[in-house]
Amino acid sequence: MRNDPGSLTIIGTGIRAQHLTPEALAEIRAADELLYLAAEPHLAAWLGALHEHAASLQHHYAAGLDRAATYEAMVEAVLQPAREGRRVAAAFYGHPGVFVTPSHAALARAAAEGIPARMLPAVSAEDCLFADLGIDPGRTGCQSYDASHFVGRRPRLDTGAVVLLWQISVVGERRAVVAPSRDGLASLTEALLEHYAPGHVVTVYEASPYAVAGPVVERLALRDLPQHDVSPLATLVVPPATSGTR
Repeated sequence: MRNDPGSLTIIGTGIRAQHLTPEALAEIRAADELLYLAAEPHLAAWLGALHEHAASLQHHYAAGLDRAATYEAMVEAVLQPAREGRRVAAAFYGHPGVFVTPSHAALARAAAEGIPARMLPAVSAEDCLFADLGIDPGRTGCQSYDASHFVGRRPRLDTGAVVLLWQISVVGERRAVVAPSRDGLASLTEALLEHYAPGHVVTVYEASPYAVAGPVVERLALRDLPQHDVSPLATLVVPPATSGTR
């Protein structure tokens, strides 16, 4: 093992390949190793072709495995080459600091070990959401929660603001790979019905990873959410209530 520490730069790919910033691309090209986690096969293939020493982190996921174990394995995977004196770029889908537990954990551990580390900003799903749905968070305000956190903690809600609920397909689920949970959607709906009328129209949204395809935008009554088919990357958008709480 080399005595001098390497470095770690956490970067984001954005939602589609065209979102990769010149700053992030320059870091990839300068790195000794590129480790990446991509949500789409075409993005994974493209990242793999960008660097001679590129490797996916996807294999750390396993059916039924607690996500905490998966994240720990990813943290060690990106840190080990840096400990050996190599310049590492670790690329995550979207913004690397938004709903990416291993990126924050790796930065904290790198700092504790004296390894130079930083995170570069990127386009997130929220950025795409504001653009695709025409939402200006400055008009009414915006509250944003992980759906499991929202159900479990019941934070104080401003029904006059836009509410964004992330990872709605895995409410209450800690395993690494699961099918969308209808029980979780039912729990989320129950929590929202404490504040909104059953007929309040909400939007299930998913940003498109393809430049030639539009986003998923599905509007439905809140009461119908438990029966709705949602993808693993779906987000729920709850617009302001126009007539107060139910």
